[in-house]
Amino acid sequence: MAGDRDRRIGRRALLVGGAAAAVGTAALTRDELTRLYWRLPGVRRARVAGAVDFRGARWVAASSANYRTADRPDDYRVDRVVVHVTQGGYASAVKAFQDPAHGAAAHYIVRKDGRITQLVRELDVAFHAGNRSYNERSVGIEHEGFVDRPQDFTDAMYAASARLTAAICGRYGMAPDREHVIGHVEVPGTDHTDPGEHWDWDRYLRLVRRVGQT
Repeated sequence: MAGDRDRRIGRRALLVGGAAAAVGTAALTRDELTRLYWRLPGVRRARVAGAVDFRGARWVAASSANYRTADRPDDYRVDRVVVHVTQGGYASAVKAFQDPAHGAAAHYIVRKDGRITQLVRELDVAFHAGNRSYNERSVGIEHEGFVDRPQDFTDAMYAASARLTAAICGRYGMAPDREHVIGHVEVPGTDHTDPGEHWDWDRYLRLVRRVGQT
């Protein structure tokens, strides 16, 4: 995974300046003031330590060097889920995402046994796709295993990941289809091949849709 270390504040500064110009002498609502305040340079939006976006997920924080603080979907529209494979074990993936020199992290890792770990909040931009635009617009889900080992993609993994993806699609109003749920290999400009030929897309999306209908 390629890094995305761009920390420019231009977009947020423009948001603040543009809003101020638009309202002129009109009073801003308390909600508007709050939203503008945290976008000022050097101001970090309040977070709840250890909070997760998917119920039942375990929180293990990635290095702050491997993602960019944001306020999605307010500042970046979320319209993709990107499916990855770790090309290694769970512990090695967590270690890599906690290494500030690694330059990449996904929002989630799904283990072979179906356990889900969240490492980056969905409102933040994780550096997982190797493409800045896709990082900003997507949620990245890693799956423990290797692309050339179909046995790594267990029933428990498919079921848990489908529940996670269904929740993400529902949260951001995405259709559970191949336009909105894509593989890392489909991200423009990347040289990755995951999730590979052994990932059963038909089975996976069938599970995602089934969960979404319950």
